[in-house]
Amino acid sequence: MIGVIHLPPLPGAPLDSGGGLPGVLARARADLASLEAGGADGAIVENFGDAPFRKKADPTTIAALAIVVRELARSARIPLGVNVLRSDGVAAMAIASLAGASFIRVNVFSGVAFTDQGVIEGEARDVLDLRRRLRAEVAVLADVHVKHAVHLGDLGAAARDAARNGPDALIVTGGGTGDPALPADVHVAKAASGLPVFVGSGVGPATVARFPDADGFIVGTALKVGGKVGNAVEEGQVRALVQARDGLLQGEG
Repeated sequence: MIGVIHLPPLPGAPLDSGGGLPGVLARARADLASLEAGGADGAIVENFGDAPFRKKADPTTIAALAIVVRELARSARIPLGVNVLRSDGVAAMAIASLAGASFIRVNVFSGVAFTDQGVIEGEARDVLDLRRRLRAEVAVLADVHVKHAVHLGDLGAAARDAARNGPDALIVTGGGTGDPALPADVHVAKAASGLPVFVGSGVGPATVARFPDADGFIVGTALKVGGKVGNAVEEGQVRALVQARDGLLQGEG
């Protein structure tokens, strides 16, 4: 179970308050501490507050994210990941490799997505080329039919084609942030790709049992105070979800 650390607006973002990185780091450290105390298996850092997003991150955003991830990695007791929005897998791989993270999420790893930022094309070759050149041991989690986008073709074909491009696992989501994925989509993606499949949106303690075929969960909104995506991570919510996940595993046994 991977919890999401949704960062406030970074320096230079449209909604940046001008407070600099200290406030961003304080919030990120608090969210990481709550995830660790609640029993999460990992945490992924995301520049969620930078909306409206660029297709590819600018140098200021990349530098700020690298600093935040490096500072968290110095004391983290669980693996860290990076997701650079809107979909900058090359930046995410560079940050993860050099700042001490273990995995990245790439929203459009292969294929084409029609998004509110425009048309975004896959970047699998560039992401994996950079990993090879940096000799990095960084896993790639690739979305198929990512949320907040329109896609051509069916999910099975997208999962099959994504697998041809060499990710380590796939992610399925609902239509938007906090929207539930379909349990059938997990089965379809696993069967088509032969890869582990994570559920990347809409999972909470009451719904985790709907996904017995999932290999993992990436959870943001359900772990926040009051279930609001912009709020801080609540340790009790993390613990409740971990317990529900453990109950699912015991049921499988």
